[in-house]
Amino acid sequence: MREVSDFTMAGMTLEQLRIFLAVAEHLHFTRAAEGLYITQPAVSAAIHSLETEYRIKLFHRIGRHVEITEAGQLLQIEAQKILEQVGLTERGLKELNNLQRGELKLGSSLTIGNYWLPEKISQFQRQYSGIIVNCTLANTEEICLGTANGQFDLGLIEGEVKPILQKSLDQEEIGSDRLLIVVGQSHPWFKREQVDLAELKNTDWVMRETGSGTQQRLEEALKNWGINLNELQVILVLNTGEMVKAVVEEGHVAAGISELMVKKELKLGILKAVRIIDHRKSLTQELELIRPFVKIKHCQRFQTKIAQTFEKMLLLNDISLQKSA
Repeated sequence: MREVSDFTMAGMTLEQLRIFLAVAEHLHFTRAAEGLYITQPAVSAAIHSLETEYRIKLFHRIGRHVEITEAGQLLQIEAQKILEQVGLTERGLKELNNLQRGELKLGSSLTIGNYWLPEKISQFQRQYSGIIVNCTLANTEEICLGTANGQFDLGLIEGEVKPILQKSLDQEEIGSDRLLIVVGQSHPWFKREQVDLAELKNTDWVMRETGSGTQQRLEEALKNWGINLNELQVILVLNTGEMVKAVVEEGHVAAGISELMVKKELKLGILKAVRIIDHRKSLTQELELIRPFVKIKHCQRFQTKIAQTFEKMLLLNDISLQKSA
C-alpha cells in the first residue's frame, strides 16, 4: 500500500478529493483505504487536513460509525463535478495526442491556399476526421509575421521571409510552381509565339501588392533578367491573383501569375502564357521561373502532434512528387 504525504500543503488537492469521495461513498475509513489501495492512516490524514484547512467538519465520528455532515454533502457534490471535469480534461489531452480531436492552425499565402493546399487539407481530414483545420489566407509577409507571433502552427508561402524574421522561422521547401507571363486575347502578344525580353518594357502591366509572394518572385526574376521594375509601365496594383487574372482577361495588359491559377484559362484559350526569349547572348535562351512553395514554422515554439503529423504528410507528398518526376 502507498502512503500519501502531501496533505499538509495549503489548499485542497485532487488526491484529497478522491479520498474524501471514497470515505463519503463507503462511510468507512478502512474500506475507503482498501478501495484506493492506500493505508488507513493516509485516509485519516487526508480528511483531517481538509477539515483543519477549512475549519469545518466533513464527517461525524460516532464510535466506529461515520456520518457525513452538511458541509460534507456540499463538498461531495462539488468534488464529483471537479473530478469529472478533470477526467474529461485528461481524456481530451489523450485524444489530442492520439489525433482524435484538436485544431490545426495554418496560415497560407493566397495562391497556395486557393489552388495547392485544399487537396492536402482534404487528405489530412480523411485520415483525422476529428481535427478542425483553421486556415487563414493572406499575403506572404502577413503569414510570416503571424507564424513568428504564434498565430499559426505552420505557414505556407511562395515568397521570401524578411531578414528580420529569418532567425525566428525554420524554412523548408515542400513543392513548387511556375510563374508565367500571361496576356488576354485582345493583347498584341496573344497571337505571337514568343516575345523578346526587351519588349517587356513596351506594354502595360498589372501587378500584385508589396508583400505578395508572387510579386516578390516576379521582381526577382526581372532583376535576374536585367530589368528593373521601375522600367515597366505598371498601371494597376491589386491585392489578389483573381483580380489580376480578371483584368488581364479583359484588358491590354500583361501580368506575372501562377500557373496553378490560370490552368483552366490557358486550356480554354482565354489567356496565353508568353514565351520570353533572351537574345542578348550568343545562344538564344527561353526564360522561365520556377518558384518554391515553402513551409515555415517557429524555431522555438512548441509544435503539437497535430502540426507535426500534417508537416510530415506535406513532406511525404513532396518526396513522392519528386520520385514521380
